Amino acid sequence: MKRTHRISVLKDTLKYQKDAIVSKEIIKKETGTITLFAFDKGQSLSEHIAPFDALVYVVDGSVEITISGLAYVLKKGQMIIMPAGEPHALKAIEKFKMLLVMIRS
Repeated sequence: MKRTHRISVLKDTLKYQKDAIVSKEIIKKETGTITLFAFDKGQSLSEHIAPFDALVYVVDGSVEITISGLAYVLKKGQMIIMPAGEPHALKAIEKFKMLLVMIRS
């Protein structure tokens, strides 16, 4: 039987780039996506709304996530759910990597 499974270290899957946000889609299905992001320090995503719940898991570094006007600081190993329809924004306190899991219903 041919092996098609691959083991990888999540934090090493994507490299940081100076003054940039980079991403790599790990899984893309009609039912949802899993994407790894790497933010350089100070990079941000402005406030926006998503139609689906999204789980953010911090793989490395730290980030400030604002959801409906409330700010949360997350560090490596922590996660938060950003509910569908609620405005949210992200800002890299330091370089950080996150896994974004979006499930469509």
